[in-house]
Amino acid sequence: MPRKKSEPACSFCGRPASQVKRLISGINAYICDDCIKLAYNIISEEEETKKRFRTFHLPTPEEIKEFLDQYVVGQDRAKKAIAVAVYNHYKRLKNPPKDIELEKSNVLLIGPTGSGKTLIARTLAKMLDVPFAIYDVTSLTEAGYVGEDVENIFVRLLQAADYDLERAQMGIIYLDEIDKIAKPHGDNPSITRDVSGEGVQQALLKVLEANVVNVPPKGGRKHPEQEFIRFDTRDVLFIMGGAFVGLENIIKERLGKRAVGFLSEEDRGIKGTESVLRYVEPHDIIKFGFIPEFIGRVPVIATLDPLGVDDLVRILTEPKNAIVKQFKKYFEMEGVELVIEKSALRKIAEIAIQRGTGARGLRAILENALLDIMFKLPSMKDVKKIIIDEKVIAENALPLMVKRDIKKKAK
Repeated sequence: MPRKKSEPACSFCGRPASQVKRLISGINAYICDDCIKLAYNIISEEEETKKRFRTFHLPTPEEIKEFLDQYVVGQDRAKKAIAVAVYNHYKRLKNPPKDIELEKSNVLLIGPTGSGKTLIARTLAKMLDVPFAIYDVTSLTEAGYVGEDVENIFVRLLQAADYDLERAQMGIIYLDEIDKIAKPHGDNPSITRDVSGEGVQQALLKVLEANVVNVPPKGGRKHPEQEFIRFDTRDVLFIMGGAFVGLENIIKERLGKRAVGFLSEEDRGIKGTESVLRYVEPHDIIKFGFIPEFIGRVPVIATLDPLGVDDLVRILTEPKNAIVKQFKKYFEMEGVELVIEKSALRKIAEIAIQRGTGARGLRAILENALLDIMFKLPSMKDVKKIIIDEKVIAENALPLMVKRDIKKKAK
């Protein structure tokens, strides 16, 4: 139906009065009944999200650490630091003080590969039941260059929250491989533009603190014609993790200068190259290749110790979702008991340390050792127990198989 020249129309959807049930007038504007309902639903959803968060049970730092202990072996110092940071972050959101503005405490986790950085962040999100996203920063580049813009890190957080913007804005983002965006350092810095190093650090500055950014709903490069989601980063907690290979040498150099004529590194309790990381200071990270403004936005720095053989054996057997428990369940589903001797567990741990993969490589070693057995297992109806010893892991030998008592079963 054509609109009359003098006929008023809804200022939101543009439909004339003749095409809606009711049109309410305001100062130089109109709104129809359908747009009122839509606006009411949007506000109701936002209020419901806020109400859920107000009634959300915030665990204490001790409860957070106890939960982490069920899944992450060791790393007590790092777990305590992150538990306090997370508690303070969500406490300020749950009960914001009126007399002072509390800043959030973004966290930087530094530790060797496979020491549990990503697992700590993922386990935290599971406990708190908040949207959580992992993003590899190596794909990011400075705006205008081939790669992904910094704003794309929020797309995955929106997806984790089912595009509930209010909920996504209170989520956790884990930025993996953060050490890879350090600007070149040393005697021969690059003379080319550093589009994936310092350029990305500069771009991240505006999202690490309170800022509103334009996020493309489906990710990808931004262009002027597309629609954006206005995303407030004020209440997003950033946890960043990286191995920072070479940082220990910078710390040793600083500590060595101070220790001249006094205490040696051994006397100070520094054993090995990685354990020195616990003495890290912001200045060391700046010397590694990060700009001071970036480090200033990450007040909590927690280090993770390298995992030894005993730690890796505990990881294999103790956590709720321990790898050995998983494989035992697979065999149990076939009616077979799986027994892995302590010597075999230690051999798996030793191989992981030799490969430099840490806890991340444990499953692959066990998978490789059990591949042939698991291939034949469904067809082996007469086997009731399989025993894995050190030779099965080290030499790919055949495991000991205990067969069922067929005669006894027949009776």
